[in-house]
Amino acid sequence: MFHSTGIITKQWLLLRMTKLSTFNVRTSGQTDWIDISAEVQKAVTASGVREGICVVFVPHTTAAVTINENADSDVPRDVNLSLNLISPDRREFRHGEGNSAAHTKSSLVGPSLTLIVTEGRLLLGTWQGIWFTEFDGSRTRKVHVRVLGE
Repeated sequence: MFHSTGIITKQWLLLRMTKLSTFNVRTSGQTDWIDISAEVQKAVTASGVREGICVVFVPHTTAAVTINENADSDVPRDVNLSLNLISPDRREFRHGEGNSAAHTKSSLVGPSLTLIVTEGRLLLGTWQGIWFTEFDGSRTRKVHVRVLGE
């Protein structure tokens, strides 16, 4: 925090420039992949951070967020096929809501991402996009974006 001379250190200032943004995503099917790259970049731009990190967090137990290719619409379909092989709906599941497979898929994909911000832009590869993944829709979901930096 403070240097022994009473001067505020750069690391402390870096953590002080933060901005939280929240936006909603409306999913349209039982499973859905929605490219949220533009919305996350909007949050980064609005924060004024030029160099830092961006954390994307989904506060849901049957939805997740991931980075994957956004140039070929078959990629989300293929990943869903793979996730269905890993976690199919099973009669043996005991969870009363009947959505245990969705909980498992959400756990596998994960609720958050940490991305690098440089020159005010998300540092993503040429074919990468940020995807909101729904496994128990259709619903209106929240996405939180925290941008930290200078």
